[in-house]
Amino acid sequence: MSLSNQSEAELLQSMQSGDLSALGVLYDRYGEAVYRLALRILGESTEAEDLTQEIFLAFLRDDKYDSNRGSIIVFLLTMTRSRAINRLHQKRSQERLLQRCQRSTPDSTQNNLMDKVSLGEIAEIVREALQELPVNQQEVLKMAYYDGLSQSEITKKLNIPLGTVKTRSRQGLLKLRKLLKDLVD
Repeated sequence: MSLSNQSEAELLQSMQSGDLSALGVLYDRYGEAVYRLALRILGESTEAEDLTQEIFLAFLRDDKYDSNRGSIIVFLLTMTRSRAINRLHQKRSQERLLQRCQRSTPDSTQNNLMDKVSLGEIAEIVREALQELPVNQQEVLKMAYYDGLSQSEITKKLNIPLGTVKTRSRQGLLKLRKLLKDLVD
């Protein structure tokens, strides 16, 4: 019997036994529906194409489909909706971060030699003030501000409780503020 005439259960069985052409048949059956949903949520054809491919590859790799909970198309569409929404959230977060960075970065017209010298001097003053903090506070602040780690990432890296990271960060920032009082005012 040809693969295109097989039921979902038979195609799934074939796919799980290593027959990639079964995935091709599932793609032929459901690819357009997955693509259309992705396009409707994401609004961009290239994004929708990428997500469609990602969905079918994830379906192949992950063994999360349970036939008792519904048909393959329902599973694929649910996965598509979830991942498309995740992509939108990520895209919006990246856009907000970019906007914050652009607002905090001086215009290129203001970026003359004196500004660069001034920023270098300020960076040196901050580095020196940082050296005056206790080592544990320095470590947390350097990881957060120089390495760009979140508090939860610092927690994992240092193997200390999140509350400890927050306390060290807060205390360090308060001490830095006192040390850099003239610079901040």
